[in-house]
Amino acid sequence: MDKEYILVSVAWPYANADIHQGNVTGSYLPADIYARYHRLRGNHVLMVSGSDSHGTPVTVRAEEMGKSVAEVFDYYHGRFLTLFQKLGLTYDLFTHTDTENHFKVSQDMFLSLLENEYMYPKVTKQMYSPTANKFLPDRYVEGTCPNCGYGTARGDQCDNCNTLFESAAELLNPRSRTDDSALELRDTEHFFIDLPAIAEDGLQAWLHSEDKAFWRPQVINFARNFVDEGLIGRAVTRDMDWGIPVPVEGYEHKVLYVWFEAVIGYLSASIEWAKNSGEPDAWKKWWQNPRARTAYFVGKDNIPFHAIFWPAQLFGSKGLYNEDPNAQLNLPYDVPANEFMNMEGQRISGSRNWGVWMLDALERHDPDPLRYYLTAVMPETRDSDWSWQGYVERNNSELVGNWGNLVNRVLNMTKRYFKGELPDPGELTDKDKNLLAAVDAGFETVAKLYDGCKFRAVVQENLRLSSLVNQYLEDTSPWTTAKTELQATARSLYTTIQAISGLKILWAPILPFTSQKLHELLGEDGQLFGEQMVQEYAESSRSHTALTYNGDTAVGQWTRTEIPVGRRLPKPKPLFKKLDAAVVEDELSRLGG
Repeated sequence: MDKEYILVSVAWPYANADIHQGNVTGSYLPADIYARYHRLRGNHVLMVSGSDSHGTPVTVRAEEMGKSVAEVFDYYHGRFLTLFQKLGLTYDLFTHTDTENHFKVSQDMFLSLLENEYMYPKVTKQMYSPTANKFLPDRYVEGTCPNCGYGTARGDQCDNCNTLFESAAELLNPRSRTDDSALELRDTEHFFIDLPAIAEDGLQAWLHSEDKAFWRPQVINFARNFVDEGLIGRAVTRDMDWGIPVPVEGYEHKVLYVWFEAVIGYLSASIEWAKNSGEPDAWKKWWQNPRARTAYFVGKDNIPFHAIFWPAQLFGSKGLYNEDPNAQLNLPYDVPANEFMNMEGQRISGSRNWGVWMLDALERHDPDPLRYYLTAVMPETRDSDWSWQGYVERNNSELVGNWGNLVNRVLNMTKRYFKGELPDPGELTDKDKNLLAAVDAGFETVAKLYDGCKFRAVVQENLRLSSLVNQYLEDTSPWTTAKTELQATARSLYTTIQAISGLKILWAPILPFTSQKLHELLGEDGQLFGEQMVQEYAESSRSHTALTYNGDTAVGQWTRTEIPVGRRLPKPKPLFKKLDAAVVEDELSRLGG
């Protein structure tokens, strides 16, 4: 089977706040699970993202903290790198938008759209603050949503009903977010992307093509309805100093709008990765290869930007980085956007300290149990909820009780009865063969679930298979036959260890740390996955740090390895820790305030 080129594009977090469990389960973790699965298949995976340093949330945060925007961005970007390493997110490159490379690629795409006549200037009325003597970016404006009545809607989007606004002027009773002062409308000229023309020239037909049948209904239905209702031109520049300069004479004091340039980061990060790897054209294997697949992992609030606006930018910039003026960079293969995760029945809130701040949680909890629970309750088709009670219960009953105890019991019995050497089973019975056949069949079933981004279903299928092995162990009772028929004990333990060898791989994308530990407990060599590193890259004007992944050390495989008879296994160690009920009270006491 030919190896595929898989581009895993992950939502870019604003570098203005620490990351909570909703962010992780919304896009970062599902992307890593998907990437790790394809790495095990031996496919050519490129997973990219970075910190969004130009969004107004970053400038707002800087003003609140009394620091420069660069200081705030650098601080949170560094914390993201630490978190993603500890949580085990295998970015080939996690960079940021404040790089020379990203500036150039973003400006190149802008100029390509302009050259292809999908960009036009237009004078509009924008919110102006007489108090601050400047135009205010939309996120500096708050007001009442005209659609749902939400009182603190932002100037670009209502977080309550997800309505997008062409400008903050659509809000009722608009006011400055920084000083609550009254605002007025004044004329200003900006560039707009001609979305109606792009929709007519291919975007609308692309969204209605039959190959979108497997997209999540909430994604494709939203995108189709949004476009079918009629698109309008959308501003791609704004009056602001912090950002990427508009590469047109006369627009020196304007920058590219962050919604427009941040998504270009998927392309610019791929190009940066290729340069860093010493193969400057390597990115083309994912962007100009018609057989490559690109998946965009985002939360539901980002659906319009990734299922509509980013494809529109790709449609409109034909000829970019290609001698053929009609050549087009690859469009999204899938946008498996997740819904939102709540916290103990309420919306996550930074101001109310209502959430699981992941870098903090990793000080007290191992990464795999966190990854497991976030996957088990992942909001794939509807909003879900984080419950500390649920976390403890599922850790104890499923990770420890079902999977971890199975491994621990079998390895300890092998040590007790056979001095840690895998025994010769003799001739396997139909019961033994059927169990191994069931685990082997799981590779095809689970592969389809991983590839379809149905990770909650992967958890359930893996638990089902683990339960089959547990039931087999109970039926064969090797602890009983050890007293009367040691050969039966040998056959039982041999068979369960072979089954565990298969389950190790099936669990590995979700539980990479403990799967590696089990890999070693089974006497296997090497690393299932590669190594993550924080590296510094120099540009002509500055240097910057990024998270990278080196897969050269990986022995990734998507098959069950037969553990040989006679192998002496290392001393058994538990994979997981049982959590005390007091964990729930302790964690709940940290909320609020």
